Amino acid sequence: MPRRSDTLDPSEPTASEKAAKCLRPLRRAALWLWRWTRWIGLRLLALMFVLVFLFSFINPPTTMTIVVGQSEYPGKEREWTDIDDIAPDMVRAVVAAEDANFCTHWGFDMSEIRKVIASGSSRGASTITQQTAKNVFLWQGRSWPRKVLETAYTPMLEALWSKRRIAEVYLNVAEFGRGVFGVHAAAAYYYKTTPDKLTTAQAAALASILPAPRERNPQTGSARSRGIVSGIRTIQADGRDSCLVLQH
Repeated sequence: MPRRSDTLDPSEPTASEKAAKCLRPLRRAALWLWRWTRWIGLRLLALMFVLVFLFSFINPPTTMTIVVGQSEYPGKEREWTDIDDIAPDMVRAVVAAEDANFCTHWGFDMSEIRKVIASGSSRGASTITQQTAKNVFLWQGRSWPRKVLETAYTPMLEALWSKRRIAEVYLNVAEFGRGVFGVHAAAAYYYKTTPDKLTTAQAAALASILPAPRERNPQTGSARSRGIVSGIRTIQADGRDSCLVLQH
């Protein structure tokens, strides 16, 4: 007669069935979480797309960076300036200084990214499009959430905005000093003039402070300024300013 331990009850679940039963609530929770994450993500992308579309023809009234910066250093008057009312060499200067391949890339300069990776450098390879996405829609600082959102915004800007529009918005929201935002404020604050009357040397000096606007002052005779003047002439000669259609 077989012992009790040697008999199997066919109605009793096996170990694998018990494990599968225990995992069902986890699977349901994971599926629920995935559905809600997808639902929120798609709507966030839709909202981002709408904002980018609206700002393709509506000038951004302000940004988070401007609000914070002007609360810390108030008193610098800011005024929007159309790209046709900005000295052409001012536009070329920021391109030469910040993103020489601006007219040829699709938002990410892959050649610069490869150079940075190959050199092991910690410097960034951020394009003007990426900086515009960050300055208009996001916040300053280094964080993965901000970088992910910037990466999502960048191709949207390239798809919905012209290169001229990207450059125009960038020049109107960029920080040129403590509490100095936009090329109109910068021209008035540093040179007591308007953006259309900036000389090549002044434009290069303003562009030279963009990587660290709270630590630098524009110096027309500095080595960096002279390098940017050379860059202005280079991109003008080889056609890398062609997307900007600068007439005067």
